[in-house]
Formats: sequence, C-alpha cells, structure tokens
Amino acid sequence: MTSRPIHFEIHVDDMRRAQDFYASVFGWGFEDYSDYAGQPYFGIVTGPEDQPGINGALMMRREPLAPNNPIGASVLTMGVDSYDAAEEAILAGGGQVALPKYALPGMAWQGYFTDPDGNIFGVHQPDPDAA
Repeated sequence: MTSRPIHFEIHVDDMRRAQDFYASVFGWGFEDYSDYAGQPYFGIVTGPEDQPGINGALMMRREPLAPNNPIGASVLTMGVDSYDAAEEAILAGGGQVALPKYALPGMAWQGYFTDPDGNIFGVHQPDPDAA
C-alpha cells in the first residue's frame, strides 16, 4: 500500500482570527465545509489547481493547547484506499490511535494516529456512503 499526503489541517482556537491571518500572510482562500464536518471547518485553498501543492483546512481545536495535547500543531492527512487496513498497519508498526475513526457523512472516514515518535497524522478514506 502506498499513500500520498492529500490534505493538512491547522487546529485553531479562533476561526475568524486564523482565516484573517492566513489570508493576509499567504493569500489563502476559505470554503465552509462545516456541514460535512459537524463543526466549524473551513477548507483552505492554497493556490490554483494547475500548480504543485495541496489544500487543507482550519478546524476548531478539540482540546486546549497544552504540552500533552496530541493535536497541537498542523496535521498532515494521508489518503488511503482502506481505513481499516491502514489502521491495522499503523498499529502493527508501533503507532497508536489518537482519535478513533469517524464518519464525515456522505464524504469519507477520518481518524488520527501517532507514529512511534508521537507525531500526529490523519488517515482519510473517501466513501460517499460514510455515515
């Protein structure tokens, strides 16, 4: 199985402040995907589709920023064909579940893991039947 980075997330405490910051610093645009995510979640458009790079999102931080918070920075998400197969390989390789699998209804399965060094990353399996 091979996977490529397909998405990144920046976890924030103040959505408007973050949008203003990243728009003014990098010229990024935003699209509201809150209905899909069930929480404030804004897709980041980093540039034109015909140029290299990936898009991402701003999402509300789930836990206060603290030294032991597993999501205290940007998170890179890998696209996979099978969430369950990826989870099995991650756990067998010494990774751990940081946030269990959940549905992005009508879109995908998503979850978060830590690698053996404690770095967080996301796993995303597109699935229009996710519920």
